[in-house]
Amino acid sequence: MTIHHTTIAAAASDARALFVFDQLEATFDPALNTLWTYMRPRVRPSFNPALLHDFVQWQEDIDLAHGSGAMPIRYLVLGSRFPGVFSLGGDLDLFAQLIRARNREALVGYGKACVRILHRNMLGLDRSIVTIGLVEGDALGGGFEALMSFNVVVAERGVGFGLPETLFGLFPGMGAHCFLSRRLGAARAEQMILSGRTYRAEELYDMGLVHALAEPGEGRRVVEDYIRTNRRRHSAHAAIYEASRAVNPLTLGELEAVVELWADAALRLGESDLKLMRRLVSAQERLLEKAR
Repeated sequence: MTIHHTTIAAAASDARALFVFDQLEATFDPALNTLWTYMRPRVRPSFNPALLHDFVQWQEDIDLAHGSGAMPIRYLVLGSRFPGVFSLGGDLDLFAQLIRARNREALVGYGKACVRILHRNMLGLDRSIVTIGLVEGDALGGGFEALMSFNVVVAERGVGFGLPETLFGLFPGMGAHCFLSRRLGAARAEQMILSGRTYRAEELYDMGLVHALAEPGEGRRVVEDYIRTNRRRHSAHAAIYEASRAVNPLTLGELEAVVELWADAALRLGESDLKLMRRLVSAQERLLEKAR
């Protein structure tokens, strides 16, 4: 059976078009009641401020579309259009600028913007929505952290996951401690963060952090199969995820407290750390040029 995907261009009550973004694309599949969303960064494949703005609007649009009953979203999928990369995480170039300017307020503002998005995603936008992260390329730093806010993670074999912040004297401040400690235990989470190493999807599947594996190029198909197989149990699954959050709650306040610690640690970085950060930015820029 052919599934027709409907491009979303509905109008809100204020006449603003919904789901129209600069760095995100969203389509609704009514056959699967699924909103497919892909990041399409205009610059390096990281969470730049403009992309964060798009994510805030995306969540607001989902709330409007679902709440009105016009779009019965039951599954929410996020992937990336950037070849070989889900996300490389935080905007390192911005971080270096703010650190050199000693602008703690802006560092904290960036971090809190990130964790507010992740916390709302973790809650399924307070609706019966099952969230799925589709990983067809590497997820590093904040990219890995973001995926931990999803109910389900589907990853293609061989893609890498890592938290490299310790390589330049920092730590992942947008939720890694909070999410991983709840899933793996505090000691194992700390070990993963301190290692700075890259893990393959197969390793995270064995740990229970990745829920389904796909062959390269088959990620979307595996997500579609997952939804078809489980949609009759959607209500039960959504309720189970809600119960899990109640048993082991993660508050926005906890996430924001870690952001404050992260900002303080960032301001203690030395020039050698900032130079390494700049080299990583250059590597990301080369990826962008290669993808064009």
